[in-house]
Amino acid sequence: MKEKENKSDKKENPRVDSLTKSEKAGSLKRREFLKTSVLGAAAFTIVPRHVLGGPGFTAPSDQITKAIIGMGGIGYGHHLNRPGRLVAMCDVDQNRLDRAVKKVGKGVNTYHDFRELLLQKDIDIVHVATPPHWHGLMSVMAAEAGKDIWCEKPMTRTIGEGKKVIEAVQKHGRMFRLNTWFRFRGQFYGLGTTVKPLKKIVESGVLGWPLKVTVSGITGYNWKFFWRGEYNLPPMPVPKELDYNMWLGPAPYKPYNKEHVHSKFRGYWDYDGGGLADMGQHYLDPVQYLLGKDETSPIKVEIDAPQQHPYAVGTWRRITYTYEDGCQIILDGDNSIKDAAYLEGPNGKVYRGFKSTIPNLKEATQSMPDPEPQIIDFHESVRTRKKFALNEMNGHRSATIVNMGVTALRLGRTLHYNPVKQEFINDKAANDMNNYPMRAPWDIF
Repeated sequence: MKEKENKSDKKENPRVDSLTKSEKAGSLKRREFLKTSVLGAAAFTIVPRHVLGGPGFTAPSDQITKAIIGMGGIGYGHHLNRPGRLVAMCDVDQNRLDRAVKKVGKGVNTYHDFRELLLQKDIDIVHVATPPHWHGLMSVMAAEAGKDIWCEKPMTRTIGEGKKVIEAVQKHGRMFRLNTWFRFRGQFYGLGTTVKPLKKIVESGVLGWPLKVTVSGITGYNWKFFWRGEYNLPPMPVPKELDYNMWLGPAPYKPYNKEHVHSKFRGYWDYDGGGLADMGQHYLDPVQYLLGKDETSPIKVEIDAPQQHPYAVGTWRRITYTYEDGCQIILDGDNSIKDAAYLEGPNGKVYRGFKSTIPNLKEATQSMPDPEPQIIDFHESVRTRKKFALNEMNGHRSATIVNMGVTALRLGRTLHYNPVKQEFINDKAANDMNNYPMRAPWDIF
């Protein structure tokens, strides 16, 4: 496979030549990579506008640059369209990479191994648009390489990986954005409103306390219920355009089957976790924000589901999370809860379409104080070095809700959680899943 290379970088980073095949790339562990990467690579010299083009001219050196790792449906269809000047792309499937090159044209470096991409010095933001089993590792390595990170949801596949992302992002002074946005813009799935007025209602105390949030068919969640995997899959020949070993990366080795990869990976615990893991953070992050729980986690998760297969994700009926103060989140997987209020407290309820048991509540929100301002433009965060609205800290907490549910679902039992220590209470099997081992040579623990 041939990749375009940044020649000036190649001279300063001779190890790049040895990384073009994943069979050899295993020798470059994360710590070795750190020795070759140039931290602070995002710094660049800004040429004054008046020298290059007069008022209003934006010099190329004054533009925020981006690179995308993973050119599948999300990378190709979503991240290509995000702000920033694209300077690099990476994918282990040559067909997907070729498709992206055809769309963007020449002038963008392409890579097969993301570690080569991280050595390119003119990249400000790395977009991580891979399957979730790569999110934590790539985010850590991007931070260590001096890049800011725009990461797909779920933030990480385990709670332990999330803690490592926080550690790396803060140690290296990077900016981090998780790619879900409903806490600060957009109609929140089927509710007929943005999150802002709901946040104002919660902060006003008009509903009383504690609150119960029911995420059910009224918000469209139940269709994710059917994202599940298959088992007893026969081995198949690996397509010539795909480096399957590199696609697996830190995930346990299993013989190739087309059901594992690309859009099918959601149904397998090794790579994702069905609708709960893949889409759960879209639904749960705004709830965490609404309830004012960005700095904590539930203390209990209860599961109502059939026994799960150890390899392939199955269906589930209901997942209930409880916080220390009695607030609850109920995920209605099979849409069996009919006519449920989205928000419910001792003093009133709020339903889809902003209907409420409290008269004129929608109108009353107009005079309620606005929530605390947030930075909702990631490039502003990159320029000012101030945290984005959904960053590594609160993103990890909402990902923790997802991963608590995944862990309880896989084990098939109620789990109790310490949100301060960020570990399950008296449950070794659950805590082992917090720091699920990665396939050698990959490791962040």
